[in-house]
Amino acid sequence: MSALRTSSASVALVLAGGALLAGATDGFQAFTSEAARRVAVHERMVMAPPVALETEAGDRINLAELRGKWLLVDFVYTRCQTLCLALGSDFARLEDDLAGPIASGRVRLLSVSFDPSNDSPRELAAYLERFHRRGPGWLAARPTNAAGLIELKRRFGVTVVPDGFGGYIHNAGIHLVDPQGRIVEILDFGAPDAIVQSLRGFGVA
Repeated sequence: MSALRTSSASVALVLAGGALLAGATDGFQAFTSEAARRVAVHERMVMAPPVALETEAGDRINLAELRGKWLLVDFVYTRCQTLCLALGSDFARLEDDLAGPIASGRVRLLSVSFDPSNDSPRELAAYLERFHRRGPGWLAARPTNAAGLIELKRRFGVTVVPDGFGGYIHNAGIHLVDPQGRIVEILDFGAPDAIVQSLRGFGVA
């Protein structure tokens, strides 16, 4: 009988803990693996949405205006001191490794802030300066409205959860968008050589 009570108590603790974890991670979505997202991209064609953006220079553009180029897109917030620094370092390296295709207008790098209320053009410009951006081939931008941010996160499969300390827990990857606006690959950060190789597979780099 005591064993049954112990077992019941354990199950109750697991369920309670799971409920708390699910609440803190948006129903476990924050733990979606990059591998699973890559599979989803290959299973169905996902189009990058025609969302209005404001760049680090204060210019207004639409994501659809960048069609005709290969895009490497990451999602960041400028106050981040962990994943976003790694993503920025990757883009800085890719600026060099893809200098030819960027200069010819075939490839563009785009860092999108999912924290637009804090990431003004000034903060976005400072973010690029932190990584010594070489030229206009790397843009940083923020959605101009809440609906656009929601649609970007939905289409790209980006999950963002407040961490309780003023920052965010978020998944991270580098998204490859083809000239037709289709999200064709989600690549791991921290491996710029693999990203260049993927572009070579599409006949780009």
